[in-house]
Amino acid sequence: DAGASGGATVTREDKVKQIVDEIMEKLPEEFNMVEIMNKVEERTPYVIVAFQECERMNYLTSEMKRSLKELDLGLKGELTITSDMEVLENSLFLDQVPPVWTQRAYPSMLGLNSWFIDLCLRLRELETWSTDFVLPSCVWLAGFFNPQSLLTAIMQSTARRNELPLDKMCLQCDVTKKQKEDFTTAPREGAYVHGIFMEGARWDVQQGIIMESRLKELYPPMPVINIRAITQDKQDLRNMYECPLYKTRTRGPTYVWTFNLKTKDKPGKWTLAGVALLLQP
Repeated sequence: DAGASGGATVTREDKVKQIVDEIMEKLPEEFNMVEIMNKVEERTPYVIVAFQECERMNYLTSEMKRSLKELDLGLKGELTITSDMEVLENSLFLDQVPPVWTQRAYPSMLGLNSWFIDLCLRLRELETWSTDFVLPSCVWLAGFFNPQSLLTAIMQSTARRNELPLDKMCLQCDVTKKQKEDFTTAPREGAYVHGIFMEGARWDVQQGIIMESRLKELYPPMPVINIRAITQDKQDLRNMYECPLYKTRTRGPTYVWTFNLKTKDKPGKWTLAGVALLLQP
């Protein structure tokens, strides 16, 4: 068949080999944990979050490199192709994230190409953060393996600073009217976070409340949210919808936290509409 079609066709192996080379070329060196840990004098809750994220990223990228090198040798005929290598080759060919990577990664519904672009963005955020460990002026919450850890760190650092018991703290979410480009410094308390989308409704920036979504706007992005810790007795739950935050559209096991958002309508309306916040639409 190949002979008849004029020899200019790209074989399956060639295509997979090309993908392997591309990914290998773009994957950076792993984070040098010893060096990173020696940079820091005081291990604040945020610094520990950064350490954990770097370690998780190493765990994922090292497996990606290992499996790709192995497959590369298999394609060259220097190693016998195993069933694991076949699964990897199939996934790469079909633009799917290979199962061995998914096990070590964060929940995602993207195809391989978009997933890898997303991974590179996460790596860049971490590289920036781990150079000086200053909390970014606006944090990309979706870029974390474990977004809960950052939210918990916000409560821990406020509790420590004000000498309050951690179990009496909760999170207050103030939705700003700005986008991430408008911020150059981190807030005095808590963190600014961006990269959150809403499903089932939209956020009205002018009125600062949840509104019904517009046609064809499936996942309208939220403005930057200032998340800070307050004591539970200061929490005002009037006219609030307890909005769950999930990592992906699958919801369920990807639950992260519940944010209280202002509403003029009864909260039940949004519960019935299944309104939620997502880190990845």
